[in-house]
Amino acid sequence: MITYNSDGVAMPKFPKRATSKWIRAVAATFGRKVGEVGYMFVNDEIILKTNREYLGHDYYTDIITFDYDEGDTINGDIVISVDTVRSNAEKFQKAYDDELHRVIIHGILHLCGINDKGPGEREIMEANEDNALALLATMK
Repeated sequence: MITYNSDGVAMPKFPKRATSKWIRAVAATFGRKVGEVGYMFVNDEIILKTNREYLGHDYYTDIITFDYDEGDTINGDIVISVDTVRSNAEKFQKAYDDELHRVIIHGILHLCGINDKGPGEREIMEANEDNALALLATMK
C-alpha cells in the first residue's frame, strides 16, 4: 500500500491513484514489488529537523528516504519538502509538477537500490529518474 500524508503544508495536488500505479510500474522494472511505502509531504523546517534527528545532517534537502526493504519488496518512508521542491523547480527552470514527480520517484529508486552519493552514482540516478518520468508520460 502506498500512502500520502502531509504535515505543516497543504497536500500537493497530484493524481494519487495514477501516481501509485506509476510507482509500482517503476519498481517492477527493477524486479521489485511495492509493500508499505508512506509519503510525508512537509515544509523546510520539518525536513531540517528530520535530517538533524535521524541522519545527523544540519542542512535542508528535498527528500529523505527511510528504507525498510524486505527481499524483493520495497518498504519505506519518504519525507519530501515541498518548499525545497518548489525552490529547486525555480532554480532548474522546471515546472513544479515535474520536479515533484522527479522527487517522488527519486525515493522509490533509492528503495530499489539506486544510490546517488558516490562517484558516478548521481548520473545513474538521474538517468533512472529520466527513464521513470518517460514511463509516466506514456501512462497518461
